[in-house]
Amino acid sequence: MQNIGVAVVGAGFIGPVHVEALRRVGVNIRGILGCDQKESDWAKKALGLPRGYSSLEELLADPGVQSVHLAVPNVLHYEYAKRAILAGKHVMCEKPLAMNARESGELAELARGKKLAAGVCYNIRFYPLNLEARDRVKKGEVGDIFHINGSYTQDWLFYNTDYNWRVLAEQGGALRAVADIGTHWIDLVLSITRLEVEEVLADLKTVHEVRNRPKGEVQTFTGKMGGVRETEPVKVTTEDYGAILFRFKGGARGMMYVSQVAAGRKNCLRYEISGSRCSLGWNSEQPEDLWIGRREKANEWLVRDPSLMGEMARGYSNYPGGHHEGFPDAFKQCFKAFYQYIANGDFGAEPMYPTFGEGHREVVLCEAILRSHREQRWVRV
Repeated sequence: MQNIGVAVVGAGFIGPVHVEALRRVGVNIRGILGCDQKESDWAKKALGLPRGYSSLEELLADPGVQSVHLAVPNVLHYEYAKRAILAGKHVMCEKPLAMNARESGELAELARGKKLAAGVCYNIRFYPLNLEARDRVKKGEVGDIFHINGSYTQDWLFYNTDYNWRVLAEQGGALRAVADIGTHWIDLVLSITRLEVEEVLADLKTVHEVRNRPKGEVQTFTGKMGGVRETEPVKVTTEDYGAILFRFKGGARGMMYVSQVAAGRKNCLRYEISGSRCSLGWNSEQPEDLWIGRREKANEWLVRDPSLMGEMARGYSNYPGGHHEGFPDAFKQCFKAFYQYIANGDFGAEPMYPTFGEGHREVVLCEAILRSHREQRWVRV
């Protein structure tokens, strides 16, 4: 994989996360593109990269770049991904794939017609115990799925003085908490169970309808420790909280709630999958433990240990039991699956990584969720 040249677009919070994970995978990182030349130069120096690009055109023209990672605001995903694919580059895009289903559908179709890998960075799939859960469901150990319940909660937008471009519909899309973190939950449980959503019923709420934006657009992740700044009020229409009911094909049911104003929850995804043979439960704040619920005997806790896991999950767990694997490792394993697929060269094979097709599915679900909330009724997907 060292022969694959990669460039990262985006130097904010998540761009450097990609850079670190790519280094651990062992690909050749050619450089990074920030929002302007100053940021590109800063990121190049800070991250120890060979090049800071001045524009997307320059990046795509670099013959040493075969793959592009997009870690930019949602509003840029469609344009940048399309340009990269048309330039013959593999693409790994942050979620959501696009601002609407028309855009995401076009990207999925475009990628399908090329011998290119096109992925969406739903990295939470790649926590080893989520892969173990997926393997157990596939093997029939969980039985028929009755229902799935869970949540994804954070507190980084708890105060009305917390601000980030994601709160603005024109930058992040009409949905925020659902699209930003809810789609992680949806992608995860669908990848584990292989279920398909048939209908949704949603109720959303904007807690802070006006937020105080720091002048100069300081981001909450990077600026909340920076002291008092002059602010200006900005109207917010995107949701801070949402609750969604799901009806799956085959009769299973589901429920998820998301919140970015849940005090004390920094980044907590939880699910419980109830089947006819057992239940499975996982919590991202305790990612080394998989709960296995029983009726006929004592419940179990599987502590992540490659020697106790199935072959599939074992391939994405690099450390012995007791040596924790977490958030950065999930990115590494996601990118490992992506670049191994490219290295194998069989673009007709089923990918392990989340594809543009699956990214499109999440955008379609988001539009159904938004419509359900606005019309206060069940909406068929």
